[in-house]
Amino acid sequence: MSWLLPALLLLQASPPPDEVQAQPAPPGEEASQDWEQDIPPVDPAIIDGRQRPGYTAPLPERIEQNNEGAIRAPPPSAFPTDQLPIPDRWRLIESLGLVKENLLDPYNQNTYKGDRPINRAKVPWLPIKEDDWFFVANLISDSVYEPRTFPIPVGVQTTEDPDRNDVFGNDFSQVFSQTFIAGFALLKGSTTFKPPSIEYRVTLAYNVNYVDVPERRVLFVEPSRPSHRLDHFLGVQEAFVDYHFSQFDNDRFDFISIRAGIQPFQSDFRGFLFNDQQLGVRLFGSRDNNRFQFNLGAFWRLEKDTNSGLNAILRSPRDDFVFVANAYRQDFLIPALTSQITVVYNMNREADDIQIDTNGFPVRPALLGTLRGREYDAVYLGYNVDGRLGRVNLTGSFYWALGEDRNSFFTDRPANINAQFAAVEASYDRNWMRFRLSAAYASGDSDPYDDTEGGFDAIFENPVFAGADTSYWIRQTIPFAGGGRAVSINGRNGLLNSLRSSKEQGQSNFNNPGLILAGIGADFDLTPQFRLSANANHLWFENTATLQVLRNEGSIPREIGFDLSAAAIWRPKANQNLVFRLSAATLVAGDGFKDLFTARGGGGQEFVSILANVVLTY
Repeated sequence: MSWLLPALLLLQASPPPDEVQAQPAPPGEEASQDWEQDIPPVDPAIIDGRQRPGYTAPLPERIEQNNEGAIRAPPPSAFPTDQLPIPDRWRLIESLGLVKENLLDPYNQNTYKGDRPINRAKVPWLPIKEDDWFFVANLISDSVYEPRTFPIPVGVQTTEDPDRNDVFGNDFSQVFSQTFIAGFALLKGSTTFKPPSIEYRVTLAYNVNYVDVPERRVLFVEPSRPSHRLDHFLGVQEAFVDYHFSQFDNDRFDFISIRAGIQPFQSDFRGFLFNDQQLGVRLFGSRDNNRFQFNLGAFWRLEKDTNSGLNAILRSPRDDFVFVANAYRQDFLIPALTSQITVVYNMNREADDIQIDTNGFPVRPALLGTLRGREYDAVYLGYNVDGRLGRVNLTGSFYWALGEDRNSFFTDRPANINAQFAAVEASYDRNWMRFRLSAAYASGDSDPYDDTEGGFDAIFENPVFAGADTSYWIRQTIPFAGGGRAVSINGRNGLLNSLRSSKEQGQSNFNNPGLILAGIGADFDLTPQFRLSANANHLWFENTATLQVLRNEGSIPREIGFDLSAAAIWRPKANQNLVFRLSAATLVAGDGFKDLFTARGGGGQEFVSILANVVLTY
């Protein structure tokens, strides 16, 4: 309120009405004299228990002015009501000498990050005809160093150390991954309030990764290959055209667009079911002042590179298709709460597809049960919610999976799919602190040999939930040694215990033990640049019947253990251009995890993970 005191002084400096020489009012402007009234003296006293903001001392004496012959400013009606066009208004600030464009400056106005339109005079070779075309370049460097421990099985034919003759050997390994991402977009139309008329976008990602593990046959199927690996890959993560149907626009900037090509898509608020960048066609838009949104999409899943997880567009796409229809409604049932209803159909036709990854391990079909190929139809009916209930922030997802597995790997017979999933996270903000409660449930299969598969599995999950990739269980992959070859209990950057060969290249598996999670967490924004986070999750298998059959054990306890993690995030510029993160997590094994992974000498009690991450963005 620093403007209040000068404004009051200006009001005091106004001359009384009887000392101003009145000027003849224009015809029809007699009513404009109403503002010439006596100005009451300012009372600096406390009003309703509150002192006037900015008041620190008595006001100066009132100044009387007598401006004889002064001409009153014309009334607002005397000015033109039409808008005054300003040619190239984006470069007006540069014309005034206030900003000089710098290619390497990501903060001030820059043509290369879409702050101003393309100057056609400088690029006559570019086939654009109007002055509202924009170019956007995004450059990202993502560096990760990750030392961790997890149960590493000893190779059957050979081992790195002759003294390691137990099922599990040394559990320490380390990963270094460097990813460079370059995205470029050409779009038409000022996008301050509405989407572009048309957009062309391409995003490339180049990854270099180095992994060192203590055992052979972990990184490569051949026992003669070393226990370390240096790999690199170039993937195409986006390549699409987005066309805007302007005839469906309205005065609230609601829109309808169609997008075709490799594009990102997230089926729910937190990425529980399908969160990927895939080849597809999507019709989407909004109505009712953006209170209603919808998506209709069809995706043809691309093969992924084994070690980087990037799209491998030079390989034939998979015989795996995803069809999506969802609708969002803001303030539905409860104000400030957005509800989403979604239907997702996953049609997999890979029964005759034998796929080996780049390291030599079979990924389709997974080496479980009868080892025969599978195909399935799975329909996911979902309800998702995100918003607030008073002071409480709330996010929830609920899915029911129905369908048919044409060839269950336990029975070689068709089986019905009937599985459920639910996840809820509530948080409460108090000043610079946020406190969170998380809970998740994924049903497990209770009888592998019946004709119903009750274990819930997603299509391609990337959840932001319960600590996300700071969490040990979500971040790390735990191999299912002794029960399935080249199969993991869970997937990297995934929540579910799905017993898949790979989240990127494997098939969904509804014969799995499921998951129960209960967690607490907190975020502390100590400064605008520095945040501390902490999470504690308790995990269980929902049903261990599948594990018992695959491991040929009479009983396996359900408790996985406690997942404890903490993270520090530093943004020195208080934005996303420079982000430094250091996190640590540990899994304190429960009875079920110990039963599956205890090594000779009582090993397999605690496992740790460190994540050092630097993200630079232009």
